Amino acid sequence: MADRPLLFLDVDGPLNPYAAQPERRPAGHTTIRVPRPTTAWERHRPLRVWLDPTHGPALLALPYDLCWATTWMATANRWIGPVLGLPDLPHVDFGDTLHRHRPDLVHWKTDHLITYAAGRPFAWVDDEQSPADHTHVTTHHPAPALLHHVNPRLGLRPTDFTALAEFAAALN
Repeated sequence: MADRPLLFLDVDGPLNPYAAQPERRPAGHTTIRVPRPTTAWERHRPLRVWLDPTHGPALLALPYDLCWATTWMATANRWIGPVLGLPDLPHVDFGDTLHRHRPDLVHWKTDHLITYAAGRPFAWVDDEQSPADHTHVTTHHPAPALLHHVNPRLGLRPTDFTALAEFAAALN
């Protein structure tokens, strides 16, 4: 629905508090093991991901159109969405710019999100935004935008959902 703002969701950090103490799964989270590609000469242990199943209903209750903005891209619909109870979501395709650092310190995702939003208001939930991203979005995006930082040791908390709801409410 084009009259609702977009909510760009990163996985690692906001939904998967990967920086939490490795031996202590955060309360309310479940563990999934995601296989990583292997080659004949190289084997990888599955990736451990912690997800809180209550996040899905909480995200769906927000007045946003949800969109993956993660290096997981479309695979978030296979591994992350089902655990959270989310339907298949669109994703931002970062193509060959994944992790490509910029000399101006703007995050490699930022221009893709501005382009995808196409003038719509948006909130971006991530653990990697910087002041350079805030300035860049303010300068290059014509609509309101919230760049909401989430602590990767904690993941999304009730206060984060409140901030997202307040931003959306202020748009009306």
